[in-house]
Amino acid sequence: MYCATSCGRFLTTSIAAIRPTWPPPSSTVTTADAVRAAVGGVTDPELRRPLAELDMIRDVRVDGNTAHVEMVLTIVGCPAATRIEADVRAAALGVAGVSEADIQVGVMTPAERAALTEKLRAGRPARVMPFGPESLTRVIAVTSGKGGVGKSTVTANLAIALAQQGLRVGLIDADVHGFSIPALMGIPAGTMPTRLDDMILPPIAHDVRVISIGMFLQGGDNPGAVAWRGPMLHRTVLQFLTDVYFGDLDVLLLDMPPGTGDVAISVGQILPHAEVLVVTTPQAAASDVAVRSGLVARQTGQSVIGVVENMATMTLPDGSVLDLFGTGGGDDVARALSTAGENVAVLARVPLSMALRAGGDSGEAVVVSSPADPAAIAITALATAVKNRGRGLGGKPLPLAIG
Repeated sequence: MYCATSCGRFLTTSIAAIRPTWPPPSSTVTTADAVRAAVGGVTDPELRRPLAELDMIRDVRVDGNTAHVEMVLTIVGCPAATRIEADVRAAALGVAGVSEADIQVGVMTPAERAALTEKLRAGRPARVMPFGPESLTRVIAVTSGKGGVGKSTVTANLAIALAQQGLRVGLIDADVHGFSIPALMGIPAGTMPTRLDDMILPPIAHDVRVISIGMFLQGGDNPGAVAWRGPMLHRTVLQFLTDVYFGDLDVLLLDMPPGTGDVAISVGQILPHAEVLVVTTPQAAASDVAVRSGLVARQTGQSVIGVVENMATMTLPDGSVLDLFGTGGGDDVARALSTAGENVAVLARVPLSMALRAGGDSGEAVVVSSPADPAAIAITALATAVKNRGRGLGGKPLPLAIG
């Protein structure tokens, strides 16, 4: 017959027997455990996730003071292979008691890659556009009425400035015929996205994920021209939005082609909820045409959030003012696009700048290379204005679970 005393003695003895192994005391954590934790915490530079989370660490063991690590890359010829191996080696050598590291690098099997892509999609079916109206990612199309107003230069620097302010940013070069974003972002010629089965991993520059048709064309420093019409342009934009893995973004920027042609119409159909930023110069010949890009965007349901006046008045070293392209163009566009229910403002006036022009030629964004330049200051202020403007979440489902 059991009594309360016996039961209490039994429970006390059982708990005492269990306590030494849960939770394990620090003395039972082996060097191999420490190495596994260290190398598993290394971040994949393309996927921006820890290797352990991506199931890229297979085996870890320690013999004496040597750590042996078996890891796998996503594909053969992974462009980040050298960096990943170096980071894993450094992580292993950073563990107390380890003075040598033997890193064995393999490649995922097709089944492992399929499992990884499924994990990255987080349950979203393949070839489904993740930036719909329900998405929490702000989509901003940067447009202009005509070419030569510096739209792409503004877009590239704006993307970097937003990333500098802590946002997760993606950038699509939707100007298929006149692509220039890779060069403006300083991405070396010949850089190609990584293919992970049917998923495309975009190159990353200045913490911005970037995709452009120029990355898929052959020819090194002189990539071939694109001679495509409507259906192919539509398919390209749609593939950039569906097949490219951008991860969780705060902002997705689209560098639009000038005018109101096929790509503008396609983006309006695919992303009717997108916001639009109109770029013009102070010159009337540019501002008159810029208004049309905003009007067409609004016809598809998109909202115009502001105007950027590029190549604006420049203050010379002697204090005099140079308004090479005149004045007032940005105000004219904002006034023409303002309605009774939607006031459109000039969010930035980016002055003429040698540093901005030189950075565009060299691939060194002015917000990085010359942050004190007046153009860089104006674009940084533009990024702040865009960031602070926020996006209304009314009617949008939030990923919250109530337990």
